Amino acid sequence: MIFGTWSVRSLYRAGSLKAAGRELARYKLDLVGVQELRWDKGGTVRSGDYNFFNGKENENRQLETGLFFTQNCISS
Repeated sequence: MIFGTWSVRSLYRAGSLKAAGRELARYKLDLVGVQELRWDKGGTVRSGDYNFFNGKENENRQLETGLFFTQNCISS
């Protein structure tokens, strides 16, 4: 497995999650911790070959973190 971290600065704009998934696939990363998401809700979302999990942010859309992970992480 290949791990990484990324300060994305914002996945708040439309299409940002899909673009991030493509970039992670390009580097063949299996598990990536991301910071500064700026989303207004928590949960799990599918993005290409990745599942994306994030928690709920504070009221200023700050300090939120999340994880991108492939199916390999779950089955390993």
